[in-house]
Amino acid sequence: MLAKAIITVIALLITVTTVNTAFAQTSLTPIDSSIGIEKTVVPFSAPKNNKLPWGFVEGKVASPVDGHPVIIQIFKNGEPIHFAQTPVKEDGSYEYKFRVRDVTGTKVTRIFEGDYIVKIFKVVHLPTASSSA
Repeated sequence: MLAKAIITVIALLITVTTVNTAFAQTSLTPIDSSIGIEKTVVPFSAPKNNKLPWGFVEGKVASPVDGHPVIIQIFKNGEPIHFAQTPVKEDGSYEYKFRVRDVTGTKVTRIFEGDYIVKIFKVVHLPTASSSA
């Protein structure tokens, strides 16, 4: 039931840097007997010398619950920095793109710089007793 979550910094839709999902931590909290919330925590780093404008969070929900978006929370030093939600596609995949760096004329704004923790929340169907045996 482990859904992969990948944070990638991209430029012009070309993947440049991928955070290794081996560092992801996933937990499941039942809400009732049929659904639960799957939480994945993964590190994200935007280096000071980053020249790329976009980052994104992507993954797949193994057993999504219809009508429930994926919630994405980004924290730096324990402080909330950015929250978003994104829909889950029919195949269970999701993607959220966000601005990391902005260049307007000669002015460069680093929206994200340094190390962050990304928390990803997905509402999932729990396995039934008969399907887990």
